[in-house]
Amino acid sequence: MSDDNPDDVRAGAEAPVSATATNLFDLRSVIALLFGVYGIVLVIMGLVAGNDPENLAKTGGLNLNLSTGIVMVVIGALFVLWVRLRPLQLPSAPPPGD
Repeated sequence: MSDDNPDDVRAGAEAPVSATATNLFDLRSVIALLFGVYGIVLVIMGLVAGNDPENLAKTGGLNLNLSTGIVMVVIGALFVLWVRLRPLQLPSAPPPGD
């Protein structure tokens, strides 16, 4: 293969960018997933082991796992809402001939 042949297209050089792939790997989606998963884990831990008198004494009577988990789930839901309401816009290609 020579570099002089203009018909020789390199892999990925002219491949169209998929809007679905762009939105799937949006950083906001990854952050929402992380907040959601960690929040759910904390909610479960708060419900299962949150009423232990030893843990409540350490936190001043608050179930911190439960409250922090709920806040994290809400933040994850806000990120999902942000992704849905403001999707990424693909840059438009310049008109041919410019």
